[in-house]
Amino acid sequence: MIYILTGEIRSGKTTALLDWSLQKNNVDGLLCPDGKDGKRYFLKIKSQKQFKLETELDIKGVISIGNFTFLQSAFKIAKDYLISIASNTENQFLIIDEIGKLELKNEGLHHAAKKIIPKYEFHKSEHLILVVRDYLLEDVLIKYGISQYMTLKKEGLGLLK
Repeated sequence: MIYILTGEIRSGKTTALLDWSLQKNNVDGLLCPDGKDGKRYFLKIKSQKQFKLETELDIKGVISIGNFTFLQSAFKIAKDYLISIASNTENQFLIIDEIGKLELKNEGLHHAAKKIIPKYEFHKSEHLILVVRDYLLEDVLIKYGISQYMTLKKEGLGLLK
């Protein structure tokens, strides 16, 4: 089953998922919270290991979108990680935070999402949680051909068992 956690920008979707996932032992994937320095990083949920995503440097190997500059190398690590854990059946929930503007342009986590989403759409016991901004929801559904899903707000995470 695919769940899509949706809401406005900066509405606490990632924080709610982090809090929810810390109470479970059958969740893995990647979250993209803000660090103490205000810069985003990737967090491997199960191990709680993090790696840098956002940079201020204008160097080769970055992707810029809006006010953000991201390291392409971080997306490579993230994609490889997501693909490697997607078939791990001990995880009832897999989280991808987030599917957004980059993915709609075939960048960011697009390659991993394209491989992973079809595996979960009709699965009954393993679930994929995608984080999608509310105004991009329809575009994401079309881009990835998602027809079977349930949308959630952060307040509804407690219903997932």
